[in-house]
Amino acid sequence: MPTQSPVAPGPRNPVGSRAGAASGPQPESRADLHEQVPGEVTVVDPAMVKRAVSAAALGNAMEWFDFGVYSYIAVTLGHVFFPSGNPTAQLLSTFGAFAAAFLVRPIGGMVFGPLGDRIGRQKVLAITMIMMAVGTFAIGLIPSYASIGVGAPILLLVARLVQGFSTGGEYGGASTFIAEYAPDKKRGFLGSWLEFGTLAGYVGGAGLVTLMTALLSTEDLHSWGWRIPFLIAGPMGIIGLYLRMRLEETPAFAQLEKEARTKEKERRDAEKRIGIREMIFGQWRAMLLCIGLVLVFNVTDYMLLSYMPSYLTSELKYDETHGLLVVLAVMVLMMGVQPFAGRLSDRFGRRPVIAAGCLGFLVLSVPALLLIRQGSLLAIALGMGALGLLLVAFTSTMPATLPALFPTKVRYGSLSIGFNVSVSLFGGTTPLVVTALIGATGNKMMPAYYMMAAAVIGGIAVLLMSESARKPLPGSPPAVETEAEAAALRTAAGRPVTAGSAA
Repeated sequence: MPTQSPVAPGPRNPVGSRAGAASGPQPESRADLHEQVPGEVTVVDPAMVKRAVSAAALGNAMEWFDFGVYSYIAVTLGHVFFPSGNPTAQLLSTFGAFAAAFLVRPIGGMVFGPLGDRIGRQKVLAITMIMMAVGTFAIGLIPSYASIGVGAPILLLVARLVQGFSTGGEYGGASTFIAEYAPDKKRGFLGSWLEFGTLAGYVGGAGLVTLMTALLSTEDLHSWGWRIPFLIAGPMGIIGLYLRMRLEETPAFAQLEKEARTKEKERRDAEKRIGIREMIFGQWRAMLLCIGLVLVFNVTDYMLLSYMPSYLTSELKYDETHGLLVVLAVMVLMMGVQPFAGRLSDRFGRRPVIAAGCLGFLVLSVPALLLIRQGSLLAIALGMGALGLLLVAFTSTMPATLPALFPTKVRYGSLSIGFNVSVSLFGGTTPLVVTALIGATGNKMMPAYYMMAAAVIGGIAVLLMSESARKPLPGSPPAVETEAEAAALRTAAGRPVTAGSAA
């Protein structure tokens, strides 16, 4: 990230630097580079930023690759692991194992989040990557129910719990990692690639299952074909782990370590061992804002990408394959728009972009669903496409918005807890709740009303949050791309830069 003085001997230090003294350039240690002083500025290393974004996005892609595979191969998994003879019971059992992962996500957040604030983001993200890859790869190795009996579904459940536990530390850590590496003026653009990875993973997983279903016979799919998507996670995990192990710790966390080393032991211990209570109740306002923002983000996300294919099939009697292809096309559209929306949030601010998404869902959810209910392919594509473009207002901004709610010393932990609690309570339950509401009321417009309610909550959160675009993260110095920008900031802060100062 910030670099060593260009005239100092030795290789470039990709971690950090600060304004040097007027006496000329001196080689500095990593600890010195993160000592927070007035006029300190972080100058990012572009190569390190690219590696950080790639490594974080790949982890998210792995998570959603598994999500897409498991969702769309659920019927086959029911035959392999729950051969009750009742198709409905098989599917319910399969999705029960799927839902179990959501139950342990908050626990994973409570474990990995504080750990990331204590030992570092990079180390914990490497651990979560290993666990995710092992859990997914293990599913592909589990013998069928016909081979080992009840042990098969038990092993499937264990593998899902490992996946869910690791996922609890993934999003909060990945978004924190990118946010702490990115220059302030590009945090939205770089953060948007995290959700680009999400969409790419989901498209890859669902697309692979669709291709296999078309190419393999039912017998081959049940016998061995279903294992292929899960076994692919092994090589993906190795690549992801390699990328993450090449990264150095973020400048913001390294700065916190420096403060802990230079202050009295009592303060250091307090900072390094912050408990769950402080992460939640000590940040209660930011935590509530996080939960509200994640609620509108995930309710609309799960509604569009997870529930709508089932809605098209079960409620509108639409062909299942065509419904899936429409959703995949919408996700490809979102991938294309994602980076541009991230740039918009850097230019105009996070609040206007998120507010536009909330207002759009409030006004357009009913018209979009009415279009979808027309039943023609064009009408469904237009309705789904409109909802997908509105969803980009959240997917492109949240990776930069959420980390900025919390200070460095609790960022990973508080974000992981708030994010996963909200996802587990509201996002992951969206298909179940909407299905129950339709069953109870008979009103097939319930998906639109549910998204509108989420938009109201998200809108309130936007009104109460502070703008974070183009500003340093709480507890971190400004981060810029060039030494000229750093010099200008230092001068503005009253630390004029001489010809020999470090930058």
